[in-house]
Amino acid sequence: MPKNAFVLLAPAALALFAAAPALAAPNVVATIKPLHSLVAGVMDGVGSPELLIEGAASPHGFSLRPSDAGKLESADLVFWIGQDLETFLDGPLDTLAANATKIEMMDIEGVNILELREGGLFEAHSDGDEGEDHAEDEHEDHAHEESDDHAEEHDHAHGDAHIWLDPQNARIMVAAIADALIAADPENAQTYDANGQALAARIDTLQAEIDTRLEPARGQSFFVFHDAYHGFEQSFDIEATGSFTVNPEIAPGAGRLTEIRAVVEQQGAACLFAEPQFSPQVIETIAEGTGARIGTLDPLGADIADGPDLYFTLMNAMADNLLDCLVN
Repeated sequence: MPKNAFVLLAPAALALFAAAPALAAPNVVATIKPLHSLVAGVMDGVGSPELLIEGAASPHGFSLRPSDAGKLESADLVFWIGQDLETFLDGPLDTLAANATKIEMMDIEGVNILELREGGLFEAHSDGDEGEDHAEDEHEDHAHEESDDHAEEHDHAHGDAHIWLDPQNARIMVAAIADALIAADPENAQTYDANGQALAARIDTLQAEIDTRLEPARGQSFFVFHDAYHGFEQSFDIEATGSFTVNPEIAPGAGRLTEIRAVVEQQGAACLFAEPQFSPQVIETIAEGTGARIGTLDPLGADIADGPDLYFTLMNAMADNLLDCLVN
């Protein structure tokens, strides 16, 4: 070999070393699109998390595919909301992701978890004994419509699991995500910390802007498909009048539809909101002849491109859709 062979090869070898990261990012899985967005924001510049529930799929009734199981098996960290939302992970998470660090958002200290409200007319809008009678009737009707198995499966023991719709919760989640990533990958700690702080500031700005924009919609009566928006409502002082179903996987019966329709007419509801993950037929049946408009609220971002911007696009879309249906 010529004496200068090593010298000739050295620049190429050095280029390869320079291009290679000092340490590969951990394999990270996030279950739903809004959570994935926050994780992706914290990981920006280091790596990209895997998304478990893609597209318009709902965590309610989701079933793992072999490819999903593979993601969990290779994960170093799994971020999920909790068993109240991703019920399909109760069991598989411990077996498939046995070696992964699992971070449950609903267990993070400081996260505000609100109680689920009854379907039909929410208690906050009921008047005296009549409201109490309605709540009892609705509960009894609901009990007849659902089997004991379904009632147990969807017993949201901790409360409303849609915690990301409260911006304060989102900030707390971002901090917890950053802490978990720093613990797993200390070499990139500065990037995770800086990204987390930038995300928190961006959420502050988002909250202030939405709060101002929603002013014209406050005080209007509207119904949501199921009680998924309590955190958003409380954060922005825009409270729903009621919901159509407690369990989004089970359509309300004919008797309950008649009851809810009467409440919609009595309250003079301006808008009834469907969700893209479920058939709008129930909403259309109730709205017919009432004068109420039909809108859509999507707590998961079904049609929004995955990535760090999804959470902000989703929250702005919620505000836009409320304004379009209630005001415009």
